Amino acid sequence: MLIQKRIILFLIASITIIVISCKQNPITGRSQLTLFPESTLQQQSLTQYRSFLTQNKVASEAVNKDAQMVKRVGADIAAAITDYYTKKGLSKELQGYNWEFNLIDKNEVNAWCMPGGKVVVYTGLLSVTQNEAALAIVLGHEITHAVAHHGNERMSQAALMQGLSVAGDVFTKNKEQANAIFKNVFMPGAQVGVLLPNSRKHEYEADRFGMIFSAMAGYDPTEAIPFWQRMSKAGGTKPPEFLATHPSDQHRIEQLQKYMNEALGYYSPKK
Repeated sequence: MLIQKRIILFLIASITIIVISCKQNPITGRSQLTLFPESTLQQQSLTQYRSFLTQNKVASEAVNKDAQMVKRVGADIAAAITDYYTKKGLSKELQGYNWEFNLIDKNEVNAWCMPGGKVVVYTGLLSVTQNEAALAIVLGHEITHAVAHHGNERMSQAALMQGLSVAGDVFTKNKEQANAIFKNVFMPGAQVGVLLPNSRKHEYEADRFGMIFSAMAGYDPTEAIPFWQRMSKAGGTKPPEFLATHPSDQHRIEQLQKYMNEALGYYSPKK
């Protein structure tokens, strides 16, 4: 009986936490479980990002034209996102975002963005993007994951499942457990595990708004379809790690086509 009562109390507490912590995302309109303050995740991201850069070979903007391109296209996408949020009266949603774009010299088809606008592109991805518009599609996609709080949502789900208390400074109070969850969600190579099915929703949101932000920045959103077609072929029989949590090629293309007219409505070619 005692065990049953504890289980019941745990379930009641969990449901209460979910109800209290679920908020409607102002951009996607979808209700999300977000247990962690954005400022907390941004601070942790900054620490991990700095550590990552010291442990990997960062291409120099001074001598590497690809690094210059990543920073230039990244700055365009960041400006478009800022403009999008500002026009909707949601500037506070981007509070704490200090954008950084770095190219890592590694033959890996991958890119990612952490809370606070900390972005990495691997040189291996550039052989698949092949042009600036496709790179803009990727950056728009990855940044959408951050600004739409997808990582916060996934981390909150994992914390709830593990019974992790998120009060106070979770990365100090529950350092080992909290940091493990953070790395499994945000750091390169992370596997989504039991949260994999839910990530499909995140991917479609990232596709949709990534195309919108790319179009606003002056990059042709129609490049999204041939890019993802190239991505599907990039790994041969084994898809790139970048595609590990992504929808099937057919479903993605279908969704991209549905989103295309909306994105084109924001498109004005760069001069």
